[in-house]
Amino acid sequence: MEKSFRRLTIVPTCMAVVARIMAAKTGFKSVDEYIASQPDATQRVLKRVRNAIRKAVPGAEEVISYKIPAYKFHGGPVLYLAGWKQHYSLYPASGTLVAALKDDLAPYQVSKGTIRFPLSEPVPVKLIERIAKFRAKEVVARENAKAATPKKPE
Repeated sequence: MEKSFRRLTIVPTCMAVVARIMAAKTGFKSVDEYIASQPDATQRVLKRVRNAIRKAVPGAEEVISYKIPAYKFHGGPVLYLAGWKQHYSLYPASGTLVAALKDDLAPYQVSKGTIRFPLSEPVPVKLIERIAKFRAKEVVARENAKAATPKKPE
C-alpha cells in the first residue's frame, strides 16, 4: 500500500515538472533561444534556413510570434519558421506562392499554407531564399493596396 501511495504522490510532482519545462520551452524571447532549444541536428538546419531568409529579406525584423520564429517586413509577416521532430516548416504558403513555385515545391509536402521540408535532406537554400523574397513582395503589395484604398468617412 505504501508503494502505490508513493507512486501517486510522485506522478503529480513529475507532471508539474514537465509542465514547467514545457512552459519554459515555449516562452522564447528570441530566435536564438528558439533554435537553441532544438536538438543539435535540427539547430544546424534551422540556422541555415534562418540565414537564407535573412539574406533574402535583409530588412526583415526577426521576432517570436505564436511561439515560433517569424520574419516581419513593412509591418506584415513574411514567414514563420518551426522545427519539428522529422521536418521543419515555413508558413504561410499562399496559393499564389505555391502556384508560382509549383515545380520547385513538388518534392516537398505542401498543405494548408504550410511547406514541410524533411530534416533528413539538405536545406534547399536557394528555394528558401526565393520563397522569402516572394512572400516579402506579397507583403509589400498588400501594404500598398491598403494604402491606396480610400478610407471611409466617419
